[in-house]
Amino acid sequence: MRHHTPPAKRLQSEQRRHIEHIFQLGEGLETPCLPAQATIRRSWLRCLNEYQLDPTRPRPARVVPQQTLIEHRESVDELLHVARAGVDQLYGQIAQLGYVLLVTDHRGITVEFRGDPNQNQQLRKAGLYLGADWDERFAGTCAVGTCLHDRQAIICHRQEHFDASHISLTCTAAPIADPQGNVMAVLDISALQSPAQHESQNFSLSLVTLYARMIEDAYFLQCYRDCLMVRLDTSREFVHVNGRGLIAIEENGQVIAANAVGRELIAEHRHRWPPWSANHAPMLAELFECEIADILSINSGTDDQLRAFRARASNTIHFISLLEPRRPRMAHQAVTPTSELPDPLARLGADDPAMRKVQKLADRLRNEASVNVLISGETGTGKEVVARALHESGNRAKQPFIAVNCAAIPESLIESELFGYEPGAFTGGRSKGMRGLIPQAHKGTLFLDEIGDMPLALQTRLLRVLAEREVMPLGANTPVKIDIRVITATHRHIEKMIQQGEFREDLYYRLNGAQLRLPALRERADKLYVIRRVFEDIANERATHASPRLRADAISALLAYSWPGNIRQLKNALAFALATSESDEITVHDLPEQCLSQRITRNAAVLETNTGEVPSGSLSDLLKQHHWNISAVARELGVSRPTIYRQMQRQGIVPPNWQG
Repeated sequence: MRHHTPPAKRLQSEQRRHIEHIFQLGEGLETPCLPAQATIRRSWLRCLNEYQLDPTRPRPARVVPQQTLIEHRESVDELLHVARAGVDQLYGQIAQLGYVLLVTDHRGITVEFRGDPNQNQQLRKAGLYLGADWDERFAGTCAVGTCLHDRQAIICHRQEHFDASHISLTCTAAPIADPQGNVMAVLDISALQSPAQHESQNFSLSLVTLYARMIEDAYFLQCYRDCLMVRLDTSREFVHVNGRGLIAIEENGQVIAANAVGRELIAEHRHRWPPWSANHAPMLAELFECEIADILSINSGTDDQLRAFRARASNTIHFISLLEPRRPRMAHQAVTPTSELPDPLARLGADDPAMRKVQKLADRLRNEASVNVLISGETGTGKEVVARALHESGNRAKQPFIAVNCAAIPESLIESELFGYEPGAFTGGRSKGMRGLIPQAHKGTLFLDEIGDMPLALQTRLLRVLAEREVMPLGANTPVKIDIRVITATHRHIEKMIQQGEFREDLYYRLNGAQLRLPALRERADKLYVIRRVFEDIANERATHASPRLRADAISALLAYSWPGNIRQLKNALAFALATSESDEITVHDLPEQCLSQRITRNAAVLETNTGEVPSGSLSDLLKQHHWNISAVARELGVSRPTIYRQMQRQGIVPPNWQG
């Protein structure tokens, strides 16, 4: 009589063997049962050695709280809007096969989900659900987390997962990159059960990679819809419907940005001519055998609105179409978003989801003087600019706007500066006394910047002012009635200060009638708009006869930088460039040294060596940094994999044995 092992016991047995295999790899033992993919092996070792994950203690799925999920979704709101059609289309193709679809942000949090409602309980338990955290540091080796780490598409099939509770899953993921090549999301399809053969998921990999590219390109088109753009392909028949390459250009033909295929073409050009600067954004005529006039005449000079040009680096023929800007603009003019918002609010941002939220809320509050507004955000994000826009767009626009930096006034003077004083109120004061800043804001707006730095004693007096709407100057016997709109700002965490007794809770709730949270510049999807607007404002302030121009290579460098000092640092950098440039064209070489990203600077040094080779120290460091992922190093340097292998051989660089 034949006995059948119950499914639960069979699964427990498989999980025990799986854990043994992980420890065997950790001990350096080679067995036929270990994963064939070097990517999976590296991930297992990271889980053991770097993340200190214990394979004998599987972790339950972690789902973030609803409020946290909302914040993660808001950070990729623009992408999700663009991706929705592709997500629905892909899920329509895989749903009948038992797959679910996930989109995660760059931190591995699931921000979009499609699945069978009848399987909700099983999917939640497996972590295949909205809000689930698939970061490799928590979930171990998995398609999403490992894809984020290695920046490449991957299949993680059954026993390739690190966590033993995931070994029945099959998952396939591909990265979605922003126009600068940084991974901002992951597209994943997964199933609770699947055939044992790894090859069964090969078609899934092709499908997910295809849709990730489609979403990437749709997002690129959205970001640069106000720019001239060329679409290209090596096949004439596909250019108009699905041209693989996209390159946004200035009116003179200089490249602003490119999608993945376009970036590969640029990297190929740089590799062919190493002395060419990696900091310098190329002209389209440097990439193809053409003039900008040839490109600009495509739509009017050809029947099918296509022209063929030869790529200089590869000698390959590409068919190119020209996409006109959605809204034509004058050369060198910053894009101003069309909007029903008042102009001061409309100028605050273009297509960034967080800024759109700020603009819409500010529009609703601009005439609500009884609602005090608290503006929060990192230092330099433009809190005073937002406060002024709120004032200038409201019914108090013709009245005073009084800005007070609470951190800049000495504590001994802040009370007299704010409330004013009568003649003879104290020694050293003005003989006629002084009208305080708060009374000066009567009928207008009082903006208190860095409110978190206001001394506790003064907080009590400010609370009384807000409650009674009157001010008692120092030395006075009679209070002064005031009518003010109060806007405050801070970069500090007021809630923590309240817990530590550093800020009055009742004052906080009085000031925080509504809160506007400003995103950091590095997080904004409309960075190009901000750069152009700030540059235009500074150029106009200089009031010279010439019209300065920000060249594309400078724009590319500015887009690539992380801006720890936010818009304030951007203003300083552009002011420096305008002040020191010897011409009216600002190039990357006019920017302050610290504003060039480390990656661009390093690649320029690597690609401009006289020998055309990567220096041995740089190559070794890069290989270690990318955990000996040859493809990742090749992508970063803009060279081919064989080039990396050749240079490793020449320089005697040998990868660790476990890399396989």
